[in-house]
Amino acid sequence: MNRPQASPAPGAGQPPARGARHWAQMDEVGFIFGMRLLYRLHRALGRLPFQLALYPVVFVYWLSARSAREASLAYIERLRASGVEPGRWASLRHFVAFAECILDKLMVWNGGLDPARCIVEGAELCAEAFRARRGGLIVTAHLGNFEASRALASSYHDAGKIHVLVHTRHAARFNRLMAELNPDSQLNLIQVTELDPAMAMFLAERVADGDFIVMTGDRVPVTQDAGVLEAPFLGKAAPFPIGPWVLAAVLGVPVFLMWPTAEGKGFRVRFERFRDRIVLPRRNREAALQPLVQEFAARLEAETRRTPLQWFNFFDFWARPVRVTHDSQA
Repeated sequence: MNRPQASPAPGAGQPPARGARHWAQMDEVGFIFGMRLLYRLHRALGRLPFQLALYPVVFVYWLSARSAREASLAYIERLRASGVEPGRWASLRHFVAFAECILDKLMVWNGGLDPARCIVEGAELCAEAFRARRGGLIVTAHLGNFEASRALASSYHDAGKIHVLVHTRHAARFNRLMAELNPDSQLNLIQVTELDPAMAMFLAERVADGDFIVMTGDRVPVTQDAGVLEAPFLGKAAPFPIGPWVLAAVLGVPVFLMWPTAEGKGFRVRFERFRDRIVLPRRNREAALQPLVQEFAARLEAETRRTPLQWFNFFDFWARPVRVTHDSQA
């Protein structure tokens, strides 16, 4: 069947009240023209000239991108209040790490990922499900570079068996850029805004064929009826989506967590088994979902403390944001 266009699972729970600007309204990773130039600069001159040019460019952007800079500075202060000291010029280094992550996103899909420079922990958990053709759901976060983990998995398994659910106005353009740079990259990014019956059927067919679905669990959804629950994160309650856990219950597949972070000149990708299966009651679903959300938030906090400058959410993560309209997504 043709692949529908839809989004992470909505569920019970009240939508956030009006407040901070929603992350989906922010032009974050897009910069397609700049990404193309960065990639070609790196290909032509290598990593060192790229890095030398990177710092002044990032510094200018850090000065001009007020909302992102303020969000980064607030995050750094929350780290310090939670006992994590990221060091001097932490916010600027946070932006530099993000810019290098953008380059890595391009490089790993174009022959720049050497499996020998990647440390993979817990891969046997997913490999077992691959061999059994059980399918599964992998929940990750905007921590590190999950494209690296997907590219690495594709070196051992069929890349067409891994599908990434995203909500970003730039998904289609990013796909086109990847096709331009490497027609064999086989990116399976599925742009989503709401879970409708067509999308549910599509995903059910994919996991029934042994495919894996990848989605993030650290950004609230954009649809008005989608569910959000709060959980402690770095010392303060933050809104988290229930979509991953509702989707896992609908699909009836095992759930894994994935933490892919840059380390030295390579990556460390860690997999964890989260649940063999999630079953939600028809009544009091929020009560059943709350411990799942809290456990994910606790695991994300632990990983964020380990690599604090690799968590890339440049907005007020703790605020309950304004909902996004369809017009604002264009």
